[in-house]
Amino acid sequence: MVDAATGEVLSYREKKTPPAGGKRLETLLEDLDKSKAEAESLFDREMEAMKDRDRLLDEKFKEALKRAEESPEDQPPPRPFDLD
Repeated sequence: MVDAATGEVLSYREKKTPPAGGKRLETLLEDLDKSKAEAESLFDREMEAMKDRDRLLDEKFKEALKRAEESPEDQPPPRPFDLD
């Protein structure tokens, strides 16, 4: 800290140095590679789940279409207030 009027140094702190046991560049790169591999694995799992989901939805749609074709068309759907 410097006095504005006189320009005299009132206090001084040395810059802190990183600890000796800090992470090195190599370990940071290894961690980055690990997280990248985990992200790719997660992406692959989600892609497989989406493929399976599409198949399930297609099957459900076909079943609903089959039920709709089998139901009689001459009767209107029930009205909610008639059910009381």
